[in-house]
Amino acid sequence: MTTIRAIVTDIEGTTSSIDFVKDVLFPYARKRLPAFVETHADQPEVQHWLHEAAREAGFIEASRQEIIELLLGWIDQDRKSTALKALQGMIWKEGYEAREYRAHVYPEVAARLHAWRADGLHLYVYSSGSVPAQRLFFGYSDAGDLTPLFAGYFDTETGPKREADSYTKIAEAIGERPEHILFLSDIVEELDAARTAGLQTGWLLRPPQAMPADPRHRAYVDFDAIEP
Repeated sequence: MTTIRAIVTDIEGTTSSIDFVKDVLFPYARKRLPAFVETHADQPEVQHWLHEAAREAGFIEASRQEIIELLLGWIDQDRKSTALKALQGMIWKEGYEAREYRAHVYPEVAARLHAWRADGLHLYVYSSGSVPAQRLFFGYSDAGDLTPLFAGYFDTETGPKREADSYTKIAEAIGERPEHILFLSDIVEELDAARTAGLQTGWLLRPPQAMPADPRHRAYVDFDAIEP
């Protein structure tokens, strides 16, 4: 069996419940986005991502209200927009720092991440959420600050999660051959792309998801079942 030297993990449905993102983070950002844009639009970073959102939508000119409505619509669609994810991350930061919520991780995840790191494996995150949002997620998790365990983070600025080239770029950035990297996700199309790029793959099928009779990828019910 090929030696695994690095693990790259998704977040939603993999380390953490999709419900936390859908039922806590998304509504929090949606409620606060209009006021956030109105009060922060003059800040260079916010201004940059508002312009990127307008460019992505094909707007030549757009009012601030039109951009707000665009972003709210994208939240409702769960659009994987880098600009939207960056702005959401800025809003979530305020919620984390105000201790309005803590990010969910499944019960075994923190202990397993600690064990893998102690075994010398290098750990990374690849999620559609922005890198700053990922750092906040693991920094303010209900298992404590897990950020010291991770060597790096990747988001959609690296590339779409369902395209093989994104995983090739990650392998190059990590400095490992693809076959020495294990990618964990609950989305089979992401795993297909990672395998096309040469990575090892692990499919998280947490209950109540049913285990297929002949899964396309090595499948696990939780992190404790994974032996890199």
